[in-house]
Amino acid sequence: MKPDALRPPVHKYLVVAARLEQQIRQGLLPAGQKLPSVRTLSREMQLSISTILQAYYALEAQGLVEARPQSGYYVRGARRASALPGRTAPHPAPAGPREEDVESLLAQVFEQVVAPHRLLFSQGVPAPALLPIAKLNKALLQAQRELPHAGTSYEPLQGNLLLRRQIARYALFWGSSLTDEDLVTTEGCTSALAFCLTAVTRPGDTIAVESPVYFGVLQLARSLGLRLLELPTDPVTGVDLAALARHLAQGQVQACLFIPNFSNPIGSCMPDAHKEQLVGLLERYRVPLIEDDLYGDLHFGAHRPKPCKAYDQHGWVLWCGSVSKTLAPGYRVGWVAPGRYLEAVLRIKKYRAGRSPALTQQAVGNFLATGRYELHLRRLRQTLAANCARYQQAILTFFPPDTKVSQPQGGFILWVELNRAIDTTQLYHALLAHHIVIAPGRLFSLQTQYTHCLRLSYGLPFDERVEQSLQLMGRLLQDWPVDS
Repeated sequence: MKPDALRPPVHKYLVVAARLEQQIRQGLLPAGQKLPSVRTLSREMQLSISTILQAYYALEAQGLVEARPQSGYYVRGARRASALPGRTAPHPAPAGPREEDVESLLAQVFEQVVAPHRLLFSQGVPAPALLPIAKLNKALLQAQRELPHAGTSYEPLQGNLLLRRQIARYALFWGSSLTDEDLVTTEGCTSALAFCLTAVTRPGDTIAVESPVYFGVLQLARSLGLRLLELPTDPVTGVDLAALARHLAQGQVQACLFIPNFSNPIGSCMPDAHKEQLVGLLERYRVPLIEDDLYGDLHFGAHRPKPCKAYDQHGWVLWCGSVSKTLAPGYRVGWVAPGRYLEAVLRIKKYRAGRSPALTQQAVGNFLATGRYELHLRRLRQTLAANCARYQQAILTFFPPDTKVSQPQGGFILWVELNRAIDTTQLYHALLAHHIVIAPGRLFSLQTQYTHCLRLSYGLPFDERVEQSLQLMGRLLQDWPVDS
């Protein structure tokens, strides 16, 4: 069966959005022009109002249109295009928090996750209201009925067979030839990354990462005694391949760990040509790539972006994934396709983690097998695309004029750059008094940088409390003392 035969149909709202996007990019709909009203376009195209709204939300998420209260939708002008963070070039700042202060700050941010009545813009998972909890409960009961001894027995070391087969089936959507024998299940994506790093490196080795990069990667690498090379990163296209090539040529990198699809926290998505170039580059130097593909299923466009694994011919890419960001964070169900490192990863899993939990893996396998996962993803992507547009609009409305915000095409993370005089660690403490939690930018590097940046999750549904909190944050920033 061809991979295209398994693809879900393209939805009508995406067809409408693509048509309008083409007219905008060709200049047929110039900046500032008002778009047809939702009702008018619904009548003209003989589509539901909901479909037209979803199309406009998708265009908002791409930064192409904006909603003006009591007026309608307009093509965005140059001001919006400039509201995008610049290319990051890691460099130490003259002063900043000490390393122990950063460790303390990270611990504080984690502690807030269980604090009552907090608004957690810091949390990197979708809100429970966006997850199919009732259906997952049924899947757990089904798993108990199906598994030997109601799931109390050990699974094979490689992991639940049903889950591995379903992951391989879903991977066909991006042209994969993986089978269940190529996959190893893990307890979440962090475990997969840890197994991979242990398999391909030794203490003292250097791994290349994007910058800024998810703080969990930084902490994991340091716990394994690894050095980190933070590479310049473009907010749209991802890591600077020319910079990576220079370090590879000098023999300074033993492994890479990248998030090519909707990276955390900057939201970049590496173009397919760059992914193919990256894989070829690493094959030439025989350097493994650990690919964190947690967010690939949360795309706003018509098709899932390919992972680097799609271009891997010789097993140098270790492809890691999980349902922690899409379906069930607490189930801790993840996996890895380790390529040429399969035996090494299995050996590490055997002695460091042992067998994976049976019930949750079987439940997720059942969820994928019935087609419920793709239906859930469709709804989740639509909600996140709309959330993204609303959060961006609120930030550009309430925050100071020199604020820059990322424009991701998937995932649920925004990266916000403020005036360099603003310390977002101080902002974090000021917001705690209002029960609002953010992730300060300082957490996303081992260097003293990004102190004027912050990460916001739009995994929370955009409601009155969210809007008021962003407005309050904007007032604090407007009154922040900065040099003119």
